[in-house]
Amino acid sequence: MQIALINSEQDTAGVNIRNHLRALLAEGKPWPLADRHTLAFYEVDGRLIHQDRIDGKVDADLIVFISRHASVHQMPALTVHVTGNYETADLGGEPGRLAPAAPAWMHAILGNLAARAPEGYRVSYEVTHHGPTELSTPSLFVEIGSTATEWADPAAGRAVAESILAAEPEETINLLGFGGTHYAVRQTDIALSSRGAFGHIVPTRQIGAVDPDLLRTMQEASGAVAAYIDRKSLPKDDAGRIERMLADAGLPLLSESEVLEASGLAWATYLLVRDLAEEIAPGSRVRIHDLRGEGTPAVVRIAPELIEETIKSDKSAFLNGLDEFPAAHLSKGSAEVLSTFICFENESSRLASDITTLCVKLLLICENAVIDGDHLVLRKVRFDPEKARGHGIPKGPLFAMLAAGKAVEIEGRMVTPDAVQTTSVKRIHIPGLERYI
Repeated sequence: MQIALINSEQDTAGVNIRNHLRALLAEGKPWPLADRHTLAFYEVDGRLIHQDRIDGKVDADLIVFISRHASVHQMPALTVHVTGNYETADLGGEPGRLAPAAPAWMHAILGNLAARAPEGYRVSYEVTHHGPTELSTPSLFVEIGSTATEWADPAAGRAVAESILAAEPEETINLLGFGGTHYAVRQTDIALSSRGAFGHIVPTRQIGAVDPDLLRTMQEASGAVAAYIDRKSLPKDDAGRIERMLADAGLPLLSESEVLEASGLAWATYLLVRDLAEEIAPGSRVRIHDLRGEGTPAVVRIAPELIEETIKSDKSAFLNGLDEFPAAHLSKGSAEVLSTFICFENESSRLASDITTLCVKLLLICENAVIDGDHLVLRKVRFDPEKARGHGIPKGPLFAMLAAGKAVEIEGRMVTPDAVQTTSVKRIHIPGLERYI
């Protein structure tokens, strides 16, 4: 593809980055951007924020604006963002207009900046702001901030230049972002740890500007397939309003953990997994474990009482064990793990065996369990408060001692733990149980 690298001759940071780009290319070292694409440098007289329709003057499939970032906070920073105005056009462009984003490219460059930033520099997205807005070609800004000292810093210029030249966009999950500060802290963290790539991001202070029409424009300009809401940064009413608009637009809303989990799957496959989960247990939440790549989702059912007893016995060990399996589990309401799992069709038999084996082993370790043919027999001994009261034991410290297996004395009598215990026996039928031991 044709990539235009544009700076302003008035902009110290842009000239700094441009000079380092040219120097690095002159060294002859292979760089992904130069090896796979055609690069062209352009320098303009005025400020970049006023370069509406510049894509009509340059031959490019992608525009990378290299520029300075100014802030009252004066913190050293390396940032990426797309341009647009949600409301007024105080810094170039047109009011209520958004430029086409390049989420995968921003994601790639952001990751490179994080790996190359000089000590003391913060790396982040910025939310959508300023012009130019009147573009039909996808674009992004890469900036050095936030004072003249950083704009001219050769270490920062080289770090940005290397980050651009080393960019190798991967298959991303293109997202819209809602909420947060100008520096989009949560969105940055998500992008740096997953395939979640943000296009347009609306800060908390402008969340009131979002309506169905603007949401549609954001989605189209970002190529977004899902959205993320920084709930901690938004009033509950605003978050709920955005969530309803997303639902009406048919745009999935993902939590941070869901973005991370979805990153191992092809997006189309992830949607199939979500659809299957909704069919199995409407309103349930899906948690992806080591299910990766693409495939046709299938259902695996395990004996409900086996899952229930395992969760009661050692939930943490069970979930840690699931992390090793190509599976997803569902939760709903108070049921933290339903007995129906999702995997790929070609792995369903193996997964059923692996989950059953994990359950049996954990129960044999953690419970007073024995094997009786095809039955796992669980014998549970529990402290019985009613029996304790029957022996005249008042609720309080003596209850706790008996529950901990210690004998107590009351009114000259010794009451032993076994006198206040109830034993229950549960038999779980598992065909071919010996295979799972």
